Amino acid sequence: MTSGPDNGGAAPRPRRPVLVDSTADWHPGGVDPALRAQVAHATAAALVSGGRASADPAVLARLLALVETEGLDVVAAMWADSPPESLPGALWRLYVLREWVRRDPATVADRYRQGVDAAPVEGAVAGVAVPPGPADVRAVVDAVLSGVYTGDLATALERAAAFCRVLATGAAFDADHLDLVDPRGAERQTRGASSLLRTADELARAGELWRQGRLE
Repeated sequence: MTSGPDNGGAAPRPRRPVLVDSTADWHPGGVDPALRAQVAHATAAALVSGGRASADPAVLARLLALVETEGLDVVAAMWADSPPESLPGALWRLYVLREWVRRDPATVADRYRQGVDAAPVEGAVAGVAVPPGPADVRAVVDAVLSGVYTGDLATALERAAAFCRVLATGAAFDADHLDLVDPRGAERQTRGASSLLRTADELARAGELWRQGRLE
């Protein structure tokens, strides 16, 4: 994918971070919503508590590679419909963000380069090397997700939010550049910037709730 949070023209589900196209058509189908919510919260809490209780690097590596090993559909089945102001909803956004960066680090690095000068405070919080390359943005999202299991979870969410805001700024600049030569591309970039900003706000709010002991 090349334009960030775009779902190929399909209508996104409300409040879902539309960063990876293959999630757009996922549907839980026939499962009782209350049971689905219970499973989402239980699995998220188990992963976070288990990861934070372990000092084994192999455990952390498996947690980081959850999407690669289990598949995006499996992770979506657990968490995709969870409210953003919940632990499973926050984890879903972090894993989808990491998957986007893992799949297209060159585009993400380009968006970040375009946005970071206009958002220096957010860039400092995100902590990406400047100018960033593909390896740098991949390293940062891995570090952010690692922080969920080895550091302060609120800080990890705040770094992810800042990262998304810089990318949103870059996507908006890219839309401006495309406006005359590729109006449809500019429209996609504008939607992508809006989606990233929404995801950033959701991650930041989840971080606030974690600090208050209210993210469940």
